[in-house]
Amino acid sequence: MTRTAFAALALLATLAVAPAQAQQPVLNLYSARHYTTDEALYANFTRATGIRVQRVDADDAGILARLKAEGSASPADVILLVDAARLHKGEVDGLFKPVKSKLLEDALPAAYRATPTAEGTAWFGFSTRARVVVYDKQKVKREDVDTYEELADPKNKGKLCIRSGSHPYNLSLFAAMTEHLGDKKTEEWLKGMVANLARSPKGGDTDQIKAVSAGECQIAVSNSYYVARLLRSNNAEDKALMDKVAVVFPNQTSWGTHLNIAGGAVARHAKNTAAAVKFLEYLASPEAQAYFADGNNEWPTARGVKVNNPALQAMSGTANGSFKAETLPLSTVGANAVKVQQMLDRVGFK
Repeated sequence: MTRTAFAALALLATLAVAPAQAQQPVLNLYSARHYTTDEALYANFTRATGIRVQRVDADDAGILARLKAEGSASPADVILLVDAARLHKGEVDGLFKPVKSKLLEDALPAAYRATPTAEGTAWFGFSTRARVVVYDKQKVKREDVDTYEELADPKNKGKLCIRSGSHPYNLSLFAAMTEHLGDKKTEEWLKGMVANLARSPKGGDTDQIKAVSAGECQIAVSNSYYVARLLRSNNAEDKALMDKVAVVFPNQTSWGTHLNIAGGAVARHAKNTAAAVKFLEYLASPEAQAYFADGNNEWPTARGVKVNNPALQAMSGTANGSFKAETLPLSTVGANAVKVQQMLDRVGFK
């Protein structure tokens, strides 16, 4: 075969394939989930449905700002966020398209969904993470840190490390505390935590755990999946770090440990609504829920899904990784975020 003939055949093959590629449905996803293990989620969805996932990554605030700026021209079909307050804000700002799905309603408890309206439900939660306390097991007694209230107790003065109070993970915890304690007592509690800081708030949750191990502080607050990552690590430094600390799920004898949520919604101006709903329904499936548990060390929200993650089990001290969790509706917690930020400004919680 001559070079010219070969080139002609190659061109014909390309032209034959191009229409098929062009016709493959595409789902445009804006995601605040920056976890490499989620790649398997998207790949399995594509294999099952033939719908290719095209992703844009940003943090929660960046995604909401982008949706506002793009308006009706936005290509986004699905939004994934990792915080109840930001999910609530997206709903209030009209950035989500409420949907009706019996599959999602049957799979997910009401506490892990937005309050439904006549139009449908604005967002759905697919996994949870606990806000736990990590402490130096040689210098701190477990009974001195087994409630969130004790983080502000003078007995723990100079011992606390925590990331910025304005970070969504902390804002949601503090917003939940206003439901338990009321506004006045919550502001006093925040002021007490500021007084107990060993250093100014900085870094992420893993940095707080490392600071406890290094002796920079003795108590830290972290999302549970950061702890689980370190527990599952094969790195010698991570193993040595975790040998120095212990974990407690606060408020087991009262209202339970605070949970935050990672969830999803259909974008208000989605061009592929049917595919977007199908993707959300897929995230509630047992297969996808198992990825949340095993891949990123989160607790699934769907009814009847069992967790088989040794790190989650080790943290909670129970065979199935269970613990007493807070039962506040997460949509209610999200609604408190603005007034909590005002409290933080008043008490000087950076």
